[in-house]
Amino acid sequence: MDFPVAQPGRLADLPSADRLPRVTVAGHELTLYVESPPLIASMVRDIRAARQRVWLESYIILNDAAGRAVSAALQERARAGLDVRVLYDAIGSQTTPAAFFRVLRRAGVKVHSYHSVGEAVASWSLLSILNRRDHRKLLVIDDQVGYFGGMNIVDQTQPRAVAETDQQPLSSGWRDMHVRLSGPQQIELAESFFRSWQRARGQRVKRRPRTYRQAELAGGPESIQFFDSGPGLKHTRAARIFGGLLRRAQHRVLVSMAYFLPVGLVLRELLRAHRRGVRIDVVVPGRSDVPVVQHATRFLYRYLLRRRFRIYERQLSMLHSKVMVVDDEWTVVGSSNLDARSLWTNLEFLAVIHSPRLAQTMADVIRHEIERSDRILLRDWRRLSWWQRLIDRAAWTLRWWL
Repeated sequence: MDFPVAQPGRLADLPSADRLPRVTVAGHELTLYVESPPLIASMVRDIRAARQRVWLESYIILNDAAGRAVSAALQERARAGLDVRVLYDAIGSQTTPAAFFRVLRRAGVKVHSYHSVGEAVASWSLLSILNRRDHRKLLVIDDQVGYFGGMNIVDQTQPRAVAETDQQPLSSGWRDMHVRLSGPQQIELAESFFRSWQRARGQRVKRRPRTYRQAELAGGPESIQFFDSGPGLKHTRAARIFGGLLRRAQHRVLVSMAYFLPVGLVLRELLRAHRRGVRIDVVVPGRSDVPVVQHATRFLYRYLLRRRFRIYERQLSMLHSKVMVVDDEWTVVGSSNLDARSLWTNLEFLAVIHSPRLAQTMADVIRHEIERSDRILLRDWRRLSWWQRLIDRAAWTLRWWL
């Protein structure tokens, strides 16, 4: 299947727009994508135009139309003599046949899987290795273009009018957020990938500076900061990033999150922000692809609704985004969910962007999702049967493992 090149969209056309307007931030051009077909088309076009290197890191790479389109472009560039690398998560991509990656290797692509079962057995660290996943989504092309966000290399080309029915699987027509960046800080994306590549191959990786690990935010009217998130001194923690921004919130926080299970520092800062009078709107999927997570999230509803949090369940299309907007100034976008696994365990990539213009654009996207959501009220929670509440409570006890 060929992926058509996307045409620029407008916010007014969000129900049918796949790509939002470009936004300039601190000398960088950012293009936002809310669905995967135009994103894959843009990636393939940029890969084919590469002249030096193409580095791809993704939690899931499937052997479907999207995966094959990207694979063909990668093979073409590898045969042309470029430095082409693919890093994928062994568990996230477990349904992809080994032959898919063998074809890439034969073309000259350097391919590595992160934390495979064989690696876990060989190192006698089965639980710790299998529990820690590479959930990042990065693409680095030459020295100017990079992609990051929440979308995997997965085909979601079902027509929207059909996808928003029960006739199609949840993978059809997902709503998400991904960013194409062009500008000088692309070198930081390349550095992040290279560190991840070294770590996956068991090579030595330098410790990050203390200011980086503490997720200290930049000053000035506009800024873009990138953070590798994960355990240990070579990363920061996603919990510190979200917690630090919530600590700054004075007026409003908008959250659009595929998996919303805040724990520890993040939950405390959400509650403190509420006590300061900050309005907090949370949008989650109405029907999740991981039902146990949805049950655990629903356990929180009563607690949050009594504190006047506004909670919305996005209907029809599965919401897979990982975005937070604070005070119409700060935006967090990347691969990290607000759950224990993303906040503390998995390897993630986050961008913290200080730009009122970008924050306004992101807020418009979230409001679009709210318009297609059902607001959850306390009386809705009270209508749940005792056994539904029991299942929700049981799921919540597993929150640190989901």
